[in-house]
Parts: sequence; C-alpha cells; structure tokens
Amino acid sequence: MKKNNVTWFDGHISREDRERLHNHKGAVIWFTGLSASGKSTIAHLVEKKLHERGCSTYVLDGDNVRHGLCMDLGFTPEDRAENIRRIGEMVKLFANTAIIVLTAFISPYREDRTKVRNLLKPGEFFEIYVNCPLEVCASRDPKGIYQKARDGLIKEFTGVTAPYEPPETPEMVVYSDKEDAMESAMQVVHLLEQFKIIPKA
Repeated sequence: MKKNNVTWFDGHISREDRERLHNHKGAVIWFTGLSASGKSTIAHLVEKKLHERGCSTYVLDGDNVRHGLCMDLGFTPEDRAENIRRIGEMVKLFANTAIIVLTAFISPYREDRTKVRNLLKPGEFFEIYVNCPLEVCASRDPKGIYQKARDGLIKEFTGVTAPYEPPETPEMVVYSDKEDAMESAMQVVHLLEQFKIIPKA
C-alpha cells in the first residue's frame, strides 16, 4: 500500500528465518488490569522464566513508555487511545522479529485492546487479565496514587475517576489477590507452550 509516496519495504530475512534462529515464535503477551494489580511483577517473572529457557524477550512497562515514546500524552480517553495505538504498532514490529514482547499497561478500554489484537495474526496476541479487587490494589499502592486520586489531586485515574473495562474473552485470567505471582507467571508460560509459541520444557 502506498500513501504519500511511503512504501513498505520487505528485507531479505523473513519472519520464519528469525523464528528458526530464536527457536520460538514471535508473540505479544498483553497484561491488562488496574494500577498495582501486579501486571509488571508477573510480566517480569514470565520474562525471567522465558529468558532462562533461551527465549528472546522484552517487557514494555507503562511508565517506561511514557518517559519516551509517549511522553507527550496525558490521560484523557483520547490520549490513552493514542498511547495504546503507538504501543500496538511497536509490539507488532517486535512480534515480526520473533521476539516475545510482554506489555504491562492498564489499557482500560476494550476497543483499544481490540485494535492492537487486530494488528496481529490469530494466535500471536495473548490478553492476560490480571484480576484484582480495587481495594486490594489501593492497599498495595506503593506510590500513594489511589489516595491522591481520591483526594482529587490526580484526574482521570482508572478505577477511581475513570473507567476500567475488563476483558470479556481474554486468553487467560490470573487472580493476583489469590495466587502467588510466580504461580500466575508459570500459568502464562504453560499457555505459551500450549499454543506452541515456545517449545515444551
């Protein structure tokens, strides 16, 4: 497709070539849930277990991305949508290079998550809902942001003054208030084995 004289260019190395080199497929593991639900903790544990098995991985964390790629965006619904759109295009590139990219974003809106899913082929996008009650997330909150939101110091805060839309058909739900973080992480690893993203141990 051409647009304003911009044309997609395919190189000499195919995705299949890269997957053979890495000995696993490229995929996107998309963790979603409230702030302090455990998304980052579980994502990094999954990455650790995959790395131990020789997999090429990378974790994209919400705060880290907003320090660079999305530093110009706020937290309005429109800015949240643009934040996820940019990330979606980035994780598509990661997956195409046969890297297993794990994301830890609140990503509160179903529509935005669906748009990312639709950028990828079936079987490449795994939505993991980190289900944790709001009161538990608030009690864990290391930065005190839930209280600041309740005090009116933070606007558009998911779960307090802005909505969160839970996934309706995620590939997996983990209950971080009931499960050990490593237990949840291993469930995700086994899911990747089941879908043949990685070889079985």
